[in-house]
Amino acid sequence: MKKTPIEKIIAPVNRFIHLEYTSGIVLLISVIIAIVWANSAFHNSYHHLWEINFSVGFDTYNLSKPLHIWINDGLMAIFFFVIGLELKREFMDGELSTLKKAALPMTAALGGMVVPALIYYVINYGEEASHGWGIPMATDIAFALALLSMAGKHVPSSVKVFLSALAVADDLGAVMVIAFFYTAEVNFVALGIAGIFLVGLILGNILGIRSSLFYLILGIGVWIGFLLSGVHATIAGVLVAFTIPAVTRINEKAYSENLRKLSYDFDKEIPSNSTLTTPEQHHTIQHVKNLSLAAETPLQKIEHTLHPWVAFLIMPLFALANSGIVIGADILTAIINPVSIGVTAGLIIGKFTGILLFTWVMVKLGLGNLPDQANWKHIIGVALLAGIGFTMSLFISGLAFKNPLFVDQAKYGILLASIVAGVLGTIVLKRIK
Repeated sequence: MKKTPIEKIIAPVNRFIHLEYTSGIVLLISVIIAIVWANSAFHNSYHHLWEINFSVGFDTYNLSKPLHIWINDGLMAIFFFVIGLELKREFMDGELSTLKKAALPMTAALGGMVVPALIYYVINYGEEASHGWGIPMATDIAFALALLSMAGKHVPSSVKVFLSALAVADDLGAVMVIAFFYTAEVNFVALGIAGIFLVGLILGNILGIRSSLFYLILGIGVWIGFLLSGVHATIAGVLVAFTIPAVTRINEKAYSENLRKLSYDFDKEIPSNSTLTTPEQHHTIQHVKNLSLAAETPLQKIEHTLHPWVAFLIMPLFALANSGIVIGADILTAIINPVSIGVTAGLIIGKFTGILLFTWVMVKLGLGNLPDQANWKHIIGVALLAGIGFTMSLFISGLAFKNPLFVDQAKYGILLASIVAGVLGTIVLKRIK
């Protein structure tokens, strides 16, 4: 197919976007920009920008929130919505679809959540900041997979699948922790309204409604209800995701047979010998479009559409708004405190120990097998990379603490741990022959 001039121009951009590690690079750039900006002569503008108020609505019916709230509670709900879509897909036909497939990564993820939380809690026992035990439990899948992809072609694809499944299970655990442990007082009236919209989405799925607009409108209703209820609004994203239809209207065999017939119908038409198609050919093309829509699940369609927006806009914007920590001459003093130490130890030592230990127990008991062509050195590398807890850890730190000092201390720990875990994990994986 002949490319237009504009397609030739944007082709390199498209190739870059579709590389496995691209989203991690963009996320890293956002983090660097935030830190440089927060430590520059323009640091005041960095902090003032995220406090700008935005209102949506009319008269007395409006939502008025600072920009950073719209990002953390609004855009991140879309992030969690995509996580929900990934979870549903993995549970239906992925690495978590059967007990045999899910056993090892889910158990490894459990170890990678429990041990870091315990380490943090022990270090901060009896302190006001002990409530932050959930911060070192999460893995940043974008950063971890980006570094795994750059570690070398000798890393088996099964190891990437294992890390992905582990991170998805990790995300599920983080969502449950947020829902049950980092929720404020509940407004049951608002929660009830959200529930009505959610029931509407479930009924829509049962009735066979496949319109993305339908799920968008009712999904916004669920999100607003959760936002006003006190239960964190991002949970709405996961719940709405599980109502999205994940079945096709036509099976693979019927789709293939109909496609061949339509292709034959198209070919037998007399060519128009112009840049236009004949009316009959145009009619056939429309049939092909409708047939392809019937063969595509709304879940996969929406996930495919939203993934670039999440990877290249929402996550970088979140990182830009939340990574601006001040690095001064007293940086060593700033990180020597129970919160920073707890987060750092939890992510580096806790993640590594928990994932490796729980995986070893599963394998030794015969309840799971190492990924194909993988050895224990690969698992060690993955366990280290899992200590990169950036995006989700930052998110949970904002929920865990009301004291800005604790939030900043947590950010120091997250940044330090993510750098150390990333470097160590990459070195280990690169040294494997």
